[in-house]
Amino acid sequence: MKEITQRQKEVLNFISSFIKENGFPPTVREIGVNFGISLRAVQDHIAALQKKGYLSQSQKRARSISVLVDTKRDDEPFVSKVPILGSVAAGKPLLCEENIDGYVNLVEPFVKAGKSYFALRVRGTSMRDAGILEGDLAVVERSEAAVDGQIVVAVADGYPTIKRFYKETDGIRLQPENPEFPAIYSKDVKVVGILSSIVRAY
Repeated sequence: MKEITQRQKEVLNFISSFIKENGFPPTVREIGVNFGISLRAVQDHIAALQKKGYLSQSQKRARSISVLVDTKRDDEPFVSKVPILGSVAAGKPLLCEENIDGYVNLVEPFVKAGKSYFALRVRGTSMRDAGILEGDLAVVERSEAAVDGQIVVAVADGYPTIKRFYKETDGIRLQPENPEFPAIYSKDVKVVGILSSIVRAY
C-alpha cells in the first residue's frame, strides 16, 4: 500500500473519528470547514486516498465515504485545525475567508471529532466575571441554536459579540458578565456558535 502525506493522514483520521462519533461519514463540505480548505482541495485529498486504497466513495450518494484502512490508533488524540477569526466587518458573514487570521491546532478535550469549530481573540472585558479575559482565545463550536444561559457568539444587528444568551418574550437578550456593561436586547440576533473552551497563554 502506498504511503500517504501528513495532510492526507489528517483527513483520513478526521473521517474515521467523525464516523465513530456520529455513525455516518462527513460531507466534503464538513471536511473542508474542519481544515479550512476549499472543496476542491478536499476532493483532491479524497481522490488520492481512494487511489492509494485507504477510502472508497460513491459519487451518486451523499455521505458515502467509507474508510478501508484506519491509521488512527485508539490512544492517538484527535487534532483539529481551527481557523482564528480576525477583525470582522459588519455585513460580512462571520466565517467568510476574508475574516480568517490564521489557524491553531487543538487537541482533545478542547475539540472533539465530528464537531466543527472556529476561534476568536477576545477583546474587551464585558465577559470578565465569566473568566473570559482580554487576549484569550475563545474556541467556539459552530451552532445556529442555543439554550438560555449558554455563552454564545452571536451577530446582533450586524455586529458579532460574545455574550450569555437568553430568550425574552420580545426578542433576545445578550447578557454580559460585567456590571459595567449593559445587556443587548435585539430581535435581529443570529447565533453562530457556542463557547466550547478558553485557551490562555501566560
